[in-house]
Amino acid sequence: MKIGVLGAGMVGRTIAKDLAKNFDVTSFDISEANLSLLHSSENIHTIPSDLTDTGQYAQMLKPFDMLVNAVPGFMGYKTLEAIINAGKNVVDISFFPEDALQLNTLAIANNVTAIVDCGVAPGMSNLILGYYNELMQVDSFECMVGGLPKKRIKPFEYKAPFSPVDVIEEYTRPARYVENGHIVTKPALSDAELIDFDFVGTLESFNTDGLRSILFTMNHIPNMKEKTLRYPGHIDLIKAFEQAGFFSNEIINVKGNKIRAIDFTTSLLFDKWKLEPEEAEFTLMKIILTGKMEGKQTKVEYFLYDEYDAVSKTASMSRTTGYTCTAAVNLIIEKKFTAKGVFPPELIAKEKGCFEFIINYLRERNVVYKKTISN
Repeated sequence: MKIGVLGAGMVGRTIAKDLAKNFDVTSFDISEANLSLLHSSENIHTIPSDLTDTGQYAQMLKPFDMLVNAVPGFMGYKTLEAIINAGKNVVDISFFPEDALQLNTLAIANNVTAIVDCGVAPGMSNLILGYYNELMQVDSFECMVGGLPKKRIKPFEYKAPFSPVDVIEEYTRPARYVENGHIVTKPALSDAELIDFDFVGTLESFNTDGLRSILFTMNHIPNMKEKTLRYPGHIDLIKAFEQAGFFSNEIINVKGNKIRAIDFTTSLLFDKWKLEPEEAEFTLMKIILTGKMEGKQTKVEYFLYDEYDAVSKTASMSRTTGYTCTAAVNLIIEKKFTAKGVFPPELIAKEKGCFEFIINYLRERNVVYKKTISN
């Protein structure tokens, strides 16, 4: 079984290493520096490649039985479209802003299974909702999630496992949630709350556009929202940057040089937000579902607290995102999910055994979701 992993960033490398334990893996990336970090890994081949050139995909992807799309979000949709056109099954964690379900007809026509948004959130949050949607009448769904460094270094007190441009996209795209059966749109960073969590203390939560596909696939649920978590004070700092124009896509003239403000900002933040080698960080996610199960009002809670793994030297956000993705890859390879089309995780959970397979796969890698159910 030959698997191609498109993108060798922090999460893409974790995906490649996990899959290489059982399969022949090739990683593609434009950055030879990223690829060099995989050279010593057994069973991983590396190919420098400009993945924005989707015209090469038909030939480039021929040798592979399966693909993983781990490119940055701004190029994710076109990459996924090219993979589907090449007729290859794929699991996608690029989290692009476009609607992946628009590619469903193309995937069916090409006999392709494409699982999208398959990380921690979106990803496991969708899977949990989809699973309990089959077991109960869900009245409300709330997801709170964030990945943060354990050491708080001002002014940002934040590090990004993903490209800064993808993080800034979360901070600037209007946030949609569902209230009393209606989609409500508010600015990102709105509705700030301070919430206390086990292990980390008080964090700041705020609206981001994280519901994505479940706005439409689960539109029978009257109340749904996702909020991002950061250390207190982060919102005000980001708002100041935004109001000053640092996130603008408009071209500005700086001493005769024409640049986009967002390109300048992300170039500067790349190093400021980059996790240092072996830097301690954590991922925290809390999911709360309420509704009726077997005629009784029921609350279901899932809680994840996961830290940097000092043994494997793997960041928590890479593990929680990457291993959910590789679980889905194995789900397709083992033919536990065989439907053709584009599927966000909440639709995967409908199939018998798929939810348990992914939960167990993660537990084997010490990514543990703690569940509590109360009436």
